[in-house]
Amino acid sequence: MYVCICNAVTDRAIREAADNGVQTFAELRRRTGCSDCCGNCEALASQIFHEARARTLDLPLIAAAA
Repeated sequence: MYVCICNAVTDRAIREAADNGVQTFAELRRRTGCSDCCGNCEALASQIFHEARARTLDLPLIAAAA
């Protein structure tokens, strides 16, 4: 689903960024352009990102390193 219509950023792209090491929402904004125009998507994008980061951090250390 498109989260940021202005820059065509999907929920999948946000989750992939979190899985690939993006650690802050500010970094996500810089890398994807998500929420840097009108800002209407910021709450949902932030929620998706933080949930994805939490899920990533819950992995066992060996799985996270693989």
